[in-house]
Amino acid sequence: MPTKNRITTILAEFWNQFQVTLFPHLTECLQEPLTEKLKQFVRIAEIVRVEEYLQSPAWQHMGRKEVNRQWMARAFLAKAVYDLPTTDLLIEMLKLQPTLRRLCGFARNADIPSASTFSRAFSEFAQMGLLDTVHAALIKEHVGDQTVMHVSRDSTEVDAREKPASKEKPVEQPAKKRGRPKRGEERPQKEPTRLQRQLKQTEAEALCELPRVCDKGCKRDSKGNPHYWVGWKCHIDWADGTIPLNVVTTSASLHDSQVAIPMMRRTAKRVTSMYQLMDSAYDAGPIHLVCQELDQVAIIDPNPRRKESVPFDAATAVRFHERTTAERGNSRLKDGFGFRHLRVRGHPKAHLHLMFGILALFADQLLKPILS
Repeated sequence: MPTKNRITTILAEFWNQFQVTLFPHLTECLQEPLTEKLKQFVRIAEIVRVEEYLQSPAWQHMGRKEVNRQWMARAFLAKAVYDLPTTDLLIEMLKLQPTLRRLCGFARNADIPSASTFSRAFSEFAQMGLLDTVHAALIKEHVGDQTVMHVSRDSTEVDAREKPASKEKPVEQPAKKRGRPKRGEERPQKEPTRLQRQLKQTEAEALCELPRVCDKGCKRDSKGNPHYWVGWKCHIDWADGTIPLNVVTTSASLHDSQVAIPMMRRTAKRVTSMYQLMDSAYDAGPIHLVCQELDQVAIIDPNPRRKESVPFDAATAVRFHERTTAERGNSRLKDGFGFRHLRVRGHPKAHLHLMFGILALFADQLLKPILS
C-alpha cells in the first residue's frame, strides 16, 4: 500500500509539471498571462484528460467536416469549472476569451460549433456513458492502490426543469384471509423487499432495478424541516479528502437506503476501505449485513424509530464526525461545479451533466493538498 509520503510526492510531481513547465510554456504560446481560473482549468483538464477517451475525427475529403468531439468535451469540462448555467453562455465565453478557446482546442472563433452541435455531442457522450468510464479510470490511477479509511455515503437533491413523471397506481391486492390456513391450503408468500432482493443480486442487477425517471422528492434538513423538489437525486460515495469514488443518479423519490448495497459493492471493487459512514436513513439490517460480508465496519447513525437503537459511544461519535466530508463535497458541487444549473432533460443527460462536475471536483481536490 502506498504511504502518505508517496502520495504527496506524486501530487508534488504533478504540481511541479504545472508550475515549472506547463504554465510558462502556455503563457509564451498564448502571449498573455493565465488567470487563476484558467490555471485551475488547465490543472483539471490535464488530470481528467477526457479527450483521450474519444477518437479524433476521421479525415474527410467530401461533405461538411465533423466538429472535433475531443475539443467539445474539454469545453463542457470548462463549463463545469466556470459553473456556467447554459451552453449559450459557454459559447459566448469561448468567443470573448481567446485563451480559454485555445485551451479547449478551438483555434479560431469560426471553429466554435453552434449550440445545436454542442447538444448533439452531449447526447452522444450521454449514450456512451463516457464520463463513467473516465471516472473509473481516474479512481484506478490515483486512488485504487490506496487504503481509504472512511467512505462517507450521502445523497443530494438536483433540481430539474422537467415535468415530473406521474406515479403508477398501486395494484390492489386481495384481502388476506383471517385465521390459520386450512389443511392443504396454500397462501401467497410475502414478496421480498428491494433490500432483501439486493442481498442476492450483483451490483449491476440491483442498479438496473432502481427508478431513473424525473419525479418529486423530499428530504429533511438537520432541523427536521421537509424540503421538496422536482428532479433527481445524486448518490455519492466520498473518500477522505472529499474525493468522489462512486456516483449513482436516481429518481428524486427513491429512498437513500435503496442504493446503499449496490454502491457498497461497487466501491469495494474500486478501493479498499475500512469504515462505512452513513446517516440514520441507511440504518437497515441488510445494509449492516453487507458491510460484514465486505469485512468493513459500518458506522450508521441509529434511527430513533428503532426500539433497539443505541447511541454512539464517545470514540465512535468522533469517527462518525468524519462524515462531514460528504456534506462539504455536496456543497462544493452545488456552489462551484454546476449542480445548480441542470438544464437538460432525461436521465442519461442529467447524469452526464452531474458527472462533468464530479470529474472537475475530483481533479481539483486531488491537488488541493499541494496548493494549500
